[in-house]
Amino acid sequence: MYQVHDWATVRELARQGVPKRRIAERLGCSRTTVYRLASLEAPPRYERSTASSLLDPFKDAIAAMLADDETVPATVIRQHLQRSGYRGSITILKGYLASVRPLYRRRDYQRTVYAPGEILQADWWETGVSVPVGKGASRPAFGFVTTLPFSAAHAVVFTHSQTTADAIPALLGCLTRLGGVPAKLVMDRDSSLVVPLPGRQARPVDELAGLLGALSMGHIILPAGSPEAKGGVERTNGYFETSFLPLRSFADLTDMQGQSDDWTEQVAWQRYHRRVGGKVIEALGVERAELAVLPVPLPEVDCRLEVRASRDGFARVAGVDYSLPPGYGLRRLSVRLSLAELAIFCEGRQIAAHARSYVPADVVRDPEHMAALAAAKDAQRRLRHGEPELPAIDLARYDALLGAPL
Repeated sequence: MYQVHDWATVRELARQGVPKRRIAERLGCSRTTVYRLASLEAPPRYERSTASSLLDPFKDAIAAMLADDETVPATVIRQHLQRSGYRGSITILKGYLASVRPLYRRRDYQRTVYAPGEILQADWWETGVSVPVGKGASRPAFGFVTTLPFSAAHAVVFTHSQTTADAIPALLGCLTRLGGVPAKLVMDRDSSLVVPLPGRQARPVDELAGLLGALSMGHIILPAGSPEAKGGVERTNGYFETSFLPLRSFADLTDMQGQSDDWTEQVAWQRYHRRVGGKVIEALGVERAELAVLPVPLPEVDCRLEVRASRDGFARVAGVDYSLPPGYGLRRLSVRLSLAELAIFCEGRQIAAHARSYVPADVVRDPEHMAALAAAKDAQRRLRHGEPELPAIDLARYDALLGAPL
């Protein structure tokens, strides 16, 4: 067999116009060989003919079994093949399976690159930390975390629960911190954000749909069991756990939020990110140019509730009793609830406002409400002890006013 250099020499001499007979004499071969080498587009190489294998007649059956279950053991496959006449060893089968099994893996993962402002990934983060809420009580803290995959910039808003009433204002708070609105929100099927519809595609809860509509923002609801599809925010959660939480203590949720915001701007956004190729804050500056502007004023995201006042003049909201002015016992009231405060209305008129309490079974009293209630109770007590004393009325003055004779 002739080597690569023989093929190269033939092509070189042929390009120079040397006759095939002269080339054959120089290489010591026949002109037929020269013609064959000159006609080859690629260098000649030795190719060993493949020997037949005992597995060849059964490869389609193996493919069908792997398509059904790519993890099926070689021993099980061999048992099935032996029923069809396979007589080879399990060693041959294992070698073949090692080469073809990766082709039948259910899912392959690869890095995904996003354009600036294309998506925002969101997820709840269970911090594992409990913070004081007052009166000797403490409650777990949860973080609603968002990440812009292009710049790796994140924002988080902390809450004491993972309800829709927490998620909607938290999302708006994250967008405010990031400085704009991306094209789409990517989220999993958490019940605070998504309504599962059996047999149909899931949809956002009404409160989230209203906020997304006000922001002109689209959404992507991920299939169940696919956390890798929002890997950016998953990595952010891990970054918080390893770089923010250690060696920190928090006086309350407001303190936790303040420390987080400061750390984000001073540390997290200032770090060099290898994938980004620069500082996070630099990439965020590029991405903010592609984000839509937040509307002014911001959309209303407070939770609206209907409650009935108790007989003694309190309204129970989220497990806490809030005082009311006298005269509203057993009335049906409307409540506007935010993460920090609440307002209570009766027939469209605001009658009370309180800072929100997260102390379990707490009772929040307004001093003015309590003073008015005490005065009302005192009046009721005096009425129960007898008729009020009224001064005598001189009716003659009415006759004088009317000019009637006395």
